[in-house]
Amino acid sequence: MIDRVTRDAGLVVRAQLGDRHALAELVGHWHEPLWRYVRRMTPDADDVTQQVWAAALRSLPRLRDPERFAPWLFTIARRAMTDQLRQVYGYPAPLESDLPDGRDPLAGVLDRAQIAEGLDGLAPLDREVIELFHLQDLTLQECSQILAVPVGTVKSRLHRARRLLREHLVAKGYSS
Repeated sequence: MIDRVTRDAGLVVRAQLGDRHALAELVGHWHEPLWRYVRRMTPDADDVTQQVWAAALRSLPRLRDPERFAPWLFTIARRAMTDQLRQVYGYPAPLESDLPDGRDPLAGVLDRAQIAEGLDGLAPLDREVIELFHLQDLTLQECSQILAVPVGTVKSRLHRARRLLREHLVAKGYSS
C-alpha cells in the first residue's frame, strides 16, 4: 500500500504536468480535511477554504517538493486564516508556552470524537495544534513546517493544548 506522502507526491507531479484527473483526485482527497481544519479555526470556513484552494492551485506549478504537499497546503490555509482573523479580531496577543514535564496526561485516553468536541472550548492557537497533529494525523515535523516554528515549540504547544483540552473536557463531565 502506498503511503499518503508518496501518493500525494505522485498526484502533484501529474497535476503539474497538466493531468486534470490527478488534480481532481488531489483536491478530492484534501478538501474535506482542509475544510475541517479551517472550520475549527474560523467561522468563515467556506470562504477561507475557497481562497486557500485558489491560492494553492495558482501556486501548485511552482511547488518544488511534491512530498511536502500537505504541510504546504496547510501553511497556505494557516496564512489565509490568520489574515481573516486579523481582519475580524485584530492582532492576537501571544500566548505563553508551558514547558513539557515529560508526561502526557491525554495519551491514549481520548478518541477523535471527544477531542473534536472539546476543541470548541480552546483558543485558536491551541485548537490548531491539536487539529493538525491529532485530527489531521500530521507529523511533528509537518506541524512545525505549517506553524513556522521549531519542532520543540510544536511539542510545547501540543503539551499545553492537551492540558487545556483535558481541563475543558473534565469540566464538561468527562472523567480524568
